Amino acid sequence: MSKGPVLIDLDDDAARAQPEAAPAVPDHDHPQAASMQKVAAIAARRPSPLARWFWGTAIALFGFVVSLAAWDYLNDLLARSVVLGAIATILTALLLLVLAIIAIREVAAFGRLRKLDRIQHHAAAALGSQDLAAARRVIGEITALYAERDDTLWGRERLKERQDDVLDADALLGLAETTILAPLDTRARREVEAAARQVATVTAVVPLALADVFAALTSNLRMIRRIAEIYGGRAGTLGSWRLTRSVLSHLVATGAVAVGDDLISSVAGGGVLSKVSRRFGEGIVNGALTARVGIAAIEVCRPLPFQAVPPPRVTTLVSRALRGLFGGSAAG
Repeated sequence: MSKGPVLIDLDDDAARAQPEAAPAVPDHDHPQAASMQKVAAIAARRPSPLARWFWGTAIALFGFVVSLAAWDYLNDLLARSVVLGAIATILTALLLLVLAIIAIREVAAFGRLRKLDRIQHHAAAALGSQDLAAARRVIGEITALYAERDDTLWGRERLKERQDDVLDADALLGLAETTILAPLDTRARREVEAAARQVATVTAVVPLALADVFAALTSNLRMIRRIAEIYGGRAGTLGSWRLTRSVLSHLVATGAVAVGDDLISSVAGGGVLSKVSRRFGEGIVNGALTARVGIAAIEVCRPLPFQAVPPPRVTTLVSRALRGLFGGSAAG
């Protein structure tokens, strides 16, 4: 039995292997907000032209078949009983009247959204060219937009008193921000905070499969709809879907919904419980991404770009929304 050291011969590859050359260990400290990514991908996905033709043709065929069946049914019922036929005809007419009212409301909702888009375009052009006359026209459009809103009465009066003394386009639009839009911005931030809090809570405490995806989808849709209502672009069902797609398409196109950036990583890693429980960490990240969607919705629905008023920040909204949740350590 040898008492000396035991020597083991290594091949050349093993001998050349160095610890510092080993690949980095994957970092799983920050949870992945898969639910919010799924929501954004689902809502932002644009259908192909073939799919549009298919659904358009299918809806038209379905409407034609239903209309023809209703016509035949009413004719047969009138031939069998005049009274029953008259009742069915009246009910059908009422149904058509309700559908017509719904269609009119949807058209009006699209008109309100287009009005916001038009004001945004005019404001951007006025700021780009520093045209005071164009800025005054934008002020007139904003005043007309909120003419029937009691919550903007004080701001409209202050703007009317001071707008003649302002001789710069950016200062004039900034005055409109601080007088008319400031209270609306506060309400919009509260909606974003409430949605972020709800998404984070459901993600953290509900273990059911797809519960976080459903909560994120419904909360974000409701948040975007309410933000549009706050800024005067109250949308119907189709208008809300169009607005949601435009917001989430912008986020996906710019990569803002990704989790790997420093901002979301700092939010996710700032809480003690996020490092202990993956569900709590996912709740924090999903809440942060909901706040980011809310900020995008504010930028889309707000008639003026942020200039005199600082824009909302994700970290600030998340810290306010999650204050008291997850041990009060959501955002440092």
